[in-house]
Amino acid sequence: MSCDLEEYFQVQCCDGVIAPEAWDTMPSRLEPSTERVLALLDEAGVKATFFVLGWNAERHPDLVRRIAAAGHEIASHGYAHKMIPDQRPEEFRADVCRAKALLEDLTGRPVLGYRAPTFSITERSRWAIAILAEAGYRYDSSVFPIRHDRYGIPDAPRFLHELNGAECGMRGAECGVRNAEGTDRPHLIEFPPTTLRVLGTNVPVAGGGYLRLLPARLILAALRRVNRLGHPAIVYFHPWELDPEAPRLPLRGLRRFRHYVGLARAAAKLRLLLRGLAFTTAATVVGHWVAAHHKGETANG
Repeated sequence: MSCDLEEYFQVQCCDGVIAPEAWDTMPSRLEPSTERVLALLDEAGVKATFFVLGWNAERHPDLVRRIAAAGHEIASHGYAHKMIPDQRPEEFRADVCRAKALLEDLTGRPVLGYRAPTFSITERSRWAIAILAEAGYRYDSSVFPIRHDRYGIPDAPRFLHELNGAECGMRGAECGVRNAEGTDRPHLIEFPPTTLRVLGTNVPVAGGGYLRLLPARLILAALRRVNRLGHPAIVYFHPWELDPEAPRLPLRGLRRFRHYVGLARAAAKLRLLLRGLAFTTAATVVGHWVAAHHKGETANG
């Protein structure tokens, strides 16, 4: 179970409508909406991963500490919520390192995971993988194996896997990356957003607008199917999706639909999922996967 800690005005739908320079002028809803999330998780006895935007962590440090104190994992959503293909490698490196250091200072714990703004590790930005490994991240949850107008790598693996040098789009040395063993191969585990294979196509089923749009029982059945195949699934959402009373923004057309569809039903759907399946943090799942994978390699070696 994962939550991207963003304000209602920081999503990609608002690009060109609410400029980042104006974020500080917008009424914040982050604390009350996140408290709803924490209450929902506490009710279900579930620990989740919060991918925290560094910009928000600077302005709400006590909220981040409260999330960590409740036993949830703090992971990184970067600092400025800028799409990766719109950044130069050195700019991206500074962003993810700044966010990681900030969150670790606030919580006193290592930050292991990263999720890109709008899942923007795409064919154009595979180079980001090597930089994440260099920055000390252990896993990523950004590569959405679907076709979409803003993100996605349709032929990427659907389930947990280790990313390798070939998937970076450039050799580690070209990114200035050397891992602990002194080789150019980055060590990063990918935990992709969950999809269901339907008629030869990967269909997103477990988060954001998809969670708000699809019937809850269909989502639950899809996640159970993935589990029956022997794979963990990952659900994602944002605090603002549990806050239908947030100020309405001047969005039009598809942007408006994507941002506001199903807000009134999101909390009830999440409650049903939390009751119907066993959830934990992304770091816990990745840790178990790595241990089992390493054990299998040892047995075969």
